[in-house]
Amino acid sequence: MPSPTLTDTPDDKTLMTRHRRERIVEQVQREGSVRVGDLAVRFDVSEVTIRSDLVILEREGRLLRDRGGAITKGNHHFVTSLLGVDQRASLHLDKKRRIGAAAAQRVFPGDAIILDAGTTAVEIARLLVNTTPLTVVTNALNVALELGAAPGQRLILLGGTFNRESASTVGALTEQCLAELSVQKLFLGTQAMDVDGLSDSTMEIAQAKRAMIRSARQVILVTDSSKWGTSSLTKVCPLAEIDTIITDSDLPSEARSQIEALGIELVLV
Repeated sequence: MPSPTLTDTPDDKTLMTRHRRERIVEQVQREGSVRVGDLAVRFDVSEVTIRSDLVILEREGRLLRDRGGAITKGNHHFVTSLLGVDQRASLHLDKKRRIGAAAAQRVFPGDAIILDAGTTAVEIARLLVNTTPLTVVTNALNVALELGAAPGQRLILLGGTFNRESASTVGALTEQCLAELSVQKLFLGTQAMDVDGLSDSTMEIAQAKRAMIRSARQVILVTDSSKWGTSSLTKVCPLAEIDTIITDSDLPSEARSQIEALGIELVLV
């Protein structure tokens, strides 16, 4: 009688699948994010198998699928609306001031810049009142108020429809004005950002930001680290369109690696 051969039984395969999925969850929790290709190599299975694992694990509420992989469930938040400018002004104020100071150091006499709407942009503006000559383009009323009385500066306030939440102008007129301009630097804010890029809950604000990006030779993102790992309804731009990110030192280590892998200059303050 021939000797029995060892083969995988259905129970064996089920156990292997459960074990692999547990290991995937552990890795996501430990590292914050995983990529499909890396998991396929690690577990010596196809990418189709890994994607199936991630679907099941997301259904069980143990992680969130992300483009090309997965992230921890607690690391990602979907932003549905923008807080009013008065509410946002006091959030992370110390970090915003440090970010504003680092950004202001990159502005020199003779520059032409765009300052996006946002409470961090106001911190930059407050430090530029004595930088002359300087041309500042903005759609933000609070930024304009900070710089309106600065001697030796040219302030271009973009027209458009007033958006109360952002205290800025948006719409077709804003975008038309920007299309006529070319500046050295844009200091851009964001409502949400992750490895896929920047996003906003309002289409009009997102369109204004895209028009600013098209008008600038260098795009500098100024935002506190609380925005990382969040996304919203309307895409603004891929992360790769940003030249420099100035943020605070609480930015997670996996985020730092992902940003630097794209060749983006990262400044932590």
